[in-house]
Amino acid sequence: MQDGVTGYELLQFLHVFLFVFWLGPDVAVYVWSRKTVEAGASAEQRIVAGQMMTLVDFIPRAAISLMLTVGGLLSEYVGLEHSWWQMAGIILLGPVWLALVLAGIVRDRTPFGATARRLETWLRWALIIVVPLSVAYSTLTGRLAIAPYVGAKLLLFAAILLFGQLLRARLAPLRQGLADLAASGPSPAVDEAMRRSLASSRPYTVAIWAAILVAALMGVVKPGAPSEGSPDSATLRFDQAIGAPNN
Repeated sequence: MQDGVTGYELLQFLHVFLFVFWLGPDVAVYVWSRKTVEAGASAEQRIVAGQMMTLVDFIPRAAISLMLTVGGLLSEYVGLEHSWWQMAGIILLGPVWLALVLAGIVRDRTPFGATARRLETWLRWALIIVVPLSVAYSTLTGRLAIAPYVGAKLLLFAAILLFGQLLRARLAPLRQGLADLAASGPSPAVDEAMRRSLASSRPYTVAIWAAILVAALMGVVKPGAPSEGSPDSATLRFDQAIGAPNN
């Protein structure tokens, strides 16, 4: 028996916390985006809706920036050990990514903010490439044999990042339309461009939500992991109890 919250339990809580604050506000951003193209809304209401999109969008962006760090630390508890340099990268990734997100928002419309946003974009594209390569290597070397669902969740994470980048590109005309709306008021051309932009982005929005839900389900079901009572499961629990390496 152990009093208080264990490190594993704390990481599990943070993982669920990040999931909630990723998916929930992301749905809110979509709801506000629909308001920006609502036919009966005034220009002022549509502009405010666009501002709310930007404001609320910070929450899921912050949550996603910390997901790999929390998930990487959690993976240690299922027997996926990391070398010191890998663990250093896992621990640093979240704070650095979050700092870029915060800098891009707090210093918006400044050269520093623009640089932070550009660096975050590069980081996302790097992860889109590196994460699947890492999963492929770990699968081929048998490192993920004890928890293959971890690799699947990482691939879903990379897919979500890719969908997010494509979503941003599709929403660019919508954001430009909001700027034009604020500068010169509504016009049929601007309204149509905004509606087309939102409609073209919808498949990526749905794909992101579906991938998040599938990843969450895999974290609960843990497909491919040794079942309770199996020799592999018993060995893992014994190794964790005595601090032995899991090879």
